[in-house]
Amino acid sequence: MDLRTDLALEQFSADDLPEGVTCRTRGGAFRVTEITIADDSLRPVMGKGKGRYITLEGDDLSRFSDDYEELARELAEELRGFIPEGDVLVAGLGNMDITPDAVGPMTVSRVLATRHLQDELDPHEEDFLTSLRKVSTVAPGVLGQTGVETAELLKGICREIEPAAIVAVDALACSDISRLGTTIQISDAGISPGSGVSNARKELSSALYGIPVIAVGVPTVVDMHTIVRSSTGEEPSPDLPNMLVTPRDIDRLTERASQLLAFGIDLALHPALTFDDVRGLF
Repeated sequence: MDLRTDLALEQFSADDLPEGVTCRTRGGAFRVTEITIADDSLRPVMGKGKGRYITLEGDDLSRFSDDYEELARELAEELRGFIPEGDVLVAGLGNMDITPDAVGPMTVSRVLATRHLQDELDPHEEDFLTSLRKVSTVAPGVLGQTGVETAELLKGICREIEPAAIVAVDALACSDISRLGTTIQISDAGISPGSGVSNARKELSSALYGIPVIAVGVPTVVDMHTIVRSSTGEEPSPDLPNMLVTPRDIDRLTERASQLLAFGIDLALHPALTFDDVRGLF
């Protein structure tokens, strides 16, 4: 069976973990599952390499929750555990012209970019802006638009601005329909854009850049064969064409999921900001 998914949670069973894999769960505004893979030995089989994979599962992200502030704060707290001190580059991966793939670009359009402000301020003067971390944002597009691999574009940017870490935001694929538009995954194992839909591009990872690459994403697509399996319990006919399926309200899901991701990223990168401060940016 060809399992199309970017979620580590869907690659492992908590009741039968391979050697070198640990799984912990905890509760809060989200149901949080943390999977840690000790080495790269499982990559050829499972497609997941060494690193931490945190999955936050909640209600439909296309709807505004009464716990929205708590969700944003919890997301920020989980992200903060991955991000080192220093300047950060936030990259929105994906194609803005294709709605299910627009989570990354839409997120970075809302993230507070401060690097240009910091360069204009006197570091010896006490000012609210001087307390903010230097953050740069970029939406590099996709290979079909630019003719250049995203990994190559980001490498050139990193060479110029020398960030301490990259936060890469992307739309993901899942294999469980219940996680479609309800789940956020954070990982320090990097990301291969398009891998969940069998269109993997060059991997963005610490091995390539020499700095941590934190991948953040929301599943927006699931393939038709997976839907058939979950509905019937049987393997689909080989004659049944496969296709990627996305929720009917994908416009609203992409809009609201990207807003929540931006809230979490801003709060994680700038501890001096309150939730109301960040809300005022939108």
